[in-house]
Amino acid sequence: MSRRCEITGKRVLVGNNVSHANNKTKRRFLPNLQDTTMLSDALGQMVRLRLTPRAIKTIEHNGGLDSFLLSTATAKLPPEAQALKRRIKKAAEKRAAAAA
Repeated sequence: MSRRCEITGKRVLVGNNVSHANNKTKRRFLPNLQDTTMLSDALGQMVRLRLTPRAIKTIEHNGGLDSFLLSTATAKLPPEAQALKRRIKKAAEKRAAAAA
């Protein structure tokens, strides 16, 4: 499992520890990933995701997982989020066809 946010694509950054003597050693800056489950209204089930707190806040601000993914351009989403967006879009179309 990679250390990468499934919505924003934020991943590990690399830098240096710099001592007082100006010695440099490599270090990694890990993203604050949280295992979360979010409700998808179109799918009618909970979806398990690894997200950063910023992504969680953004999704909640935009009215939930479905509305966030449908309002975001596909090119701006990582491949995992694009696949989820396709599933949600297909499920929403299926529900609309059944209601009509």
